[in-house]
Amino acid sequence: MARRPLPRILSNGSAQIARSRDLARTAADSATDVLHPLITISRGLRRLAAAGRRRWADTPKDKRGPLLFMVASMVLVVALVPYGPLLAVISVMAAAAWHGRDRAPAEPEGPDETQTQRLQSLYEALVPYFSSPDDPDPLYAHGGDWEKTFPAYEFDGTGRVSHLTVRYPAYFTDGEADSRARIEQLLHAKSGRGREYHFVWDEEGNELSVTVLPPLPTDIAAQRFVTSPGETVLGFTDPTEVQRTLPLSHGEERRDVPPVVWRTGPRSTEPHLLVMGEPGTGTTTLLRSIALQALQYGDVVIVDGNGTGEYACLTGRDGVLAIECAPSGALASLEWAAHETERRLIAANRARQAGQPLPDDTRRPLWLLLDRPGALAHLAAADGSPDPQSMLQVPLRHGRAANVMIVIAEQFDSADTLSDAVRQHTRARVVLGPASRTQLEAVLGAPPHTTPVPLMPPGRGYARLGTGPVLRLQVPATPDPHDDATSDAQRQAVLELLPPRSAQVLVKQEQEPVA
Repeated sequence: MARRPLPRILSNGSAQIARSRDLARTAADSATDVLHPLITISRGLRRLAAAGRRRWADTPKDKRGPLLFMVASMVLVVALVPYGPLLAVISVMAAAAWHGRDRAPAEPEGPDETQTQRLQSLYEALVPYFSSPDDPDPLYAHGGDWEKTFPAYEFDGTGRVSHLTVRYPAYFTDGEADSRARIEQLLHAKSGRGREYHFVWDEEGNELSVTVLPPLPTDIAAQRFVTSPGETVLGFTDPTEVQRTLPLSHGEERRDVPPVVWRTGPRSTEPHLLVMGEPGTGTTTLLRSIALQALQYGDVVIVDGNGTGEYACLTGRDGVLAIECAPSGALASLEWAAHETERRLIAANRARQAGQPLPDDTRRPLWLLLDRPGALAHLAAADGSPDPQSMLQVPLRHGRAANVMIVIAEQFDSADTLSDAVRQHTRARVVLGPASRTQLEAVLGAPPHTTPVPLMPPGRGYARLGTGPVLRLQVPATPDPHDDATSDAQRQAVLELLPPRSAQVLVKQEQEPVA
């Protein structure tokens, strides 16, 4: 049967609606211009009436009679005077027009003297980079006009640049990373240090947009995020970078925040994660946050190379298979994980060949969280034992098919201890804390579009999932609840996310004699 065409009202209805909306907006603007005097007089009469009511309310009751007599006398005199009513109406309208005028101060057009000096200073600083002696009509020259090169600009309350659009000549090498880096560093230094700037290069239009980014929220505590199985929230980023928000609770308030979601599972292109940072930057906090989210749907094996008991709150919980701090225990746990990965692959292959669904024990996610494996490698080498990272080759290569995810956190000073398999198969990367542009590009594979700041709060950094863009990241506050420095609100938030104690641990505690 032939397909009937859509009615005309449905095929081009959106265009008609858009034209109707434009006509209505134009008519409203025209009516506002025509009726502006009447609107002003009406607003003034309303203000005069309100002032009269306030004056009457403030007048004592014993003086209201003389006040009424005086007003009546004035009305009588105006009525008896020639042309008195007409002059009274004209006077009232004039007073209403005066009181009904728009009292908002007119914004000054253009920058003030201080802002002009800042823009001229930026212009002069860019002259050596955007000028050429062979240019017959240079856009940048010493003593030139900055208005031709800065078509858009904004300033904050402190008088510093908050947004700037820079035009540059077409012969500038904007396709080279070094040339871009020099311009970004110069604008960062001249516009004000201590802030984070976002740069957008338009090679076709020969324009550079510079925007000051607001600080990411650091008051987001650990909580149960609204995600589906296979999604892990690494932290939160700018609203312009992602097309999704999560509803979060902050005390009694609720707000929507854009997250950085890491998708894992058989169809994930980045099944493993590498976290780099310095001590105190929040790498352990991120692993603790991932563990609390992973325990909702799967099992977790934790290898703590620090040996400081940061994961003691997870001991004996449902889904926590092991927490190892010694090289021998870490080696045994990772060896079991390698055999478990092989068993899952064999079981899944047999089920597919038989045309049956995958067994339940192969579909439950298995997470391997390694915090500073380089420290364990050093201890294992001193003891003559193999590096625990050698047991990660099978889970790293076949973890996606076996539903095994690996998260490794390491410090920059121990980056050389990471094995080649870890560097090759961890396509999702996170860098926390202050880091140079060279370090960020070496770990993430691409430089960020922002200027790193020297001082960052814990859990603040950058993330890149595979070949995606480099995103700013703020890890939710997930401290150790056993730490005395943890606030009561954050401690309670983490304790509410912990799974219950396993039955074996409870039975063992009941069987122990009471001293």
